[in-house]
Amino acid sequence: MGTYQTPRGTVDYLPDKTPLWQTIERTARHIFELYNYQEIKTPIFESTELFTSSIGGDTDIVSKEMYTFLDKKGRSLTLRPEGTAAIARSYIQHALHRKGKHHLLFYVGPMFRYERPQAGRFRQFTQIGVENIGSPDPACDAEVIIMGIQLFKTLGIHGIVPQLNTVGCPICRPVIEERLKQFLESSLRALCGDCQTRFDTNPLRILDCKKSSCIPYFSAMPDIRQSICQACHDHFDQVLTYLDTHGVTVEINPNLVRGLDYYNRTAFELVSNHLGSQNAICGGGRYDSLISRLGGPSSPAVGFAFGMERLMALVDTAIPPVPMVYIGCLDDDHYSYCFSLAHQLRDHRIKAIHHRDALSINGHLKRASKSNAALSVIIQPDGQSATVYASGQITLPMTDVLAHIIEHTPQTPMM
Repeated sequence: MGTYQTPRGTVDYLPDKTPLWQTIERTARHIFELYNYQEIKTPIFESTELFTSSIGGDTDIVSKEMYTFLDKKGRSLTLRPEGTAAIARSYIQHALHRKGKHHLLFYVGPMFRYERPQAGRFRQFTQIGVENIGSPDPACDAEVIIMGIQLFKTLGIHGIVPQLNTVGCPICRPVIEERLKQFLESSLRALCGDCQTRFDTNPLRILDCKKSSCIPYFSAMPDIRQSICQACHDHFDQVLTYLDTHGVTVEINPNLVRGLDYYNRTAFELVSNHLGSQNAICGGGRYDSLISRLGGPSSPAVGFAFGMERLMALVDTAIPPVPMVYIGCLDDDHYSYCFSLAHQLRDHRIKAIHHRDALSINGHLKRASKSNAALSVIIQPDGQSATVYASGQITLPMTDVLAHIIEHTPQTPMM
């Protein structure tokens, strides 16, 4: 029998990588808390219809990438490919609009898409996202963008610039689509099969095509902003004004539409000019009609999401180890001291390990070094004293050892 491997498109993160993962997640939670966002958790699988109704049948996610299966009663279920649709379903199901007009939510969890694995992109991936639900105010668009910039700067990613576009609303979308069709009609046969299908069903989705054979035909595409209604124009200008007031420099990307059908008005990506061609860190936008389209009340919303695996590949941060205390004894009869001292230290949030083996002093110190211990405590054969090794060494009565370590060792931070 051959050895088992991770399924294609999945990855193990071993203990040398998980501290960075925890730092990223902890930083995100801290930033979200500063903005008063609260966590929401939803199931890993949902009704398939939820995603086909919200994301859009012409998107690659629905047409090509969803993990869908029938349960034992023949109901079609899908492993969630993204987070927003599930948040919208939960918002409706639990009537959150009755508990307040404005809800600031964030989520962390695994998502699943059957796509070609590549660097930082997997078939199972963890997504972190925020949803600002209940207000049409363009200040909310600007706030989630600013919050994202603050998060990634805190993680050490520099040169972040938001790329923005407006994709219109139900009033002006038909005008936008007609102009796109007029522009693309003469070159339609040169485009890929997906683009040709979308020409009739969802012309705006053509701009989301990433195939190198199609992209050159988009270079002189009409600017969507020339076709939007006055309300969308005013909304976009106000978003830009809020960002400018905060000192945020933006780039207008007229071909940016994002890969989900529920977006309207603001669409954006946060990119870094330090990351080469694959420079997008996260993306998001406004989705004012999604919740009402799924049967809920009119609830305008805006949000963003990013993938942890992608960010793990980008964040070049050495996570300093939490200082640890190593405790050993020279006589097995005194192991109980090691055991008791280790637990007392943990009660004080100090990381500690202990070993029963009655090694020599050098043997314990070598083991402590391999464990990356910042401080070592060796219980002496008399059982009444211990020698503490750090930058130097000091022998203390056992009654004084705990207080000495607490004074000289930082506490492990709370998660």
